[in-house]
Amino acid sequence: MRLLECVAGHGSGAPAKQLARETGLALPTAYHLLRTLVHEGYLRRENGLFFLGEATERLSSSGAQQKRRGMVVDVLARWRDVVGAPVYYAVYREGEIDVVCVSDTPGNPAVEEWADFRETGHAHAIGQCLLAQLDEEARRDHLARHPAQPVTPYTVRDGQSLLKRLEQISLSEPVTEHQQYTLGTVCAAIPITVGSMAATVAISLPVQHADRLLPAAHRLQGEVARLLGSLGISISI
Repeated sequence: MRLLECVAGHGSGAPAKQLARETGLALPTAYHLLRTLVHEGYLRRENGLFFLGEATERLSSSGAQQKRRGMVVDVLARWRDVVGAPVYYAVYREGEIDVVCVSDTPGNPAVEEWADFRETGHAHAIGQCLLAQLDEEARRDHLARHPAQPVTPYTVRDGQSLLKRLEQISLSEPVTEHQQYTLGTVCAAIPITVGSMAATVAISLPVQHADRLLPAAHRLQGEVARLLGSLGISISI
């Protein structure tokens, strides 16, 4: 790591002897480590000088991705505390529903994923909210791969019924569902579109607190609007 840091400090490259001297490594040790780093792609050697290699760019990209994920985790925790309910962040990516992050507490636990969220998008607010943001062709493609079928007695019964429901959804309002995915739970999802990617932030509550669902969802919607810049930066994680 010291060698990598040292090479990074020399934009025009540096020879092995200089790198060994600046890192305090014995020259044979430095030569051995440099050869290994070149072999693994973390460094490249040109005319006796060492430069950062392509593998270090992947490290940097991974670090940036972790930073973006950390931002999402922090934002969701803040929203969770504001609305007093578990908060979910999901995107529609490559034809699938991807629940990226969930923030809950022991006192307000998240919904247990007892049936794969990707396959039951018709039955929960997250999936309905994401599908509502797609065009009709993409919706039908999704349902062809993940057909709508009853999950609870309250679930949308078939694909045609779901398509009609999706057409009626307003992307300016929270999408709600009552016990369609899990008995005893109600959910609401806030539509978010950044660029070409559909995304949503959602909450869930026990059915006995259903009267809190819409007020909490509107409160979350206001929070999302204020912090959409931070979420937009992180939406590709």
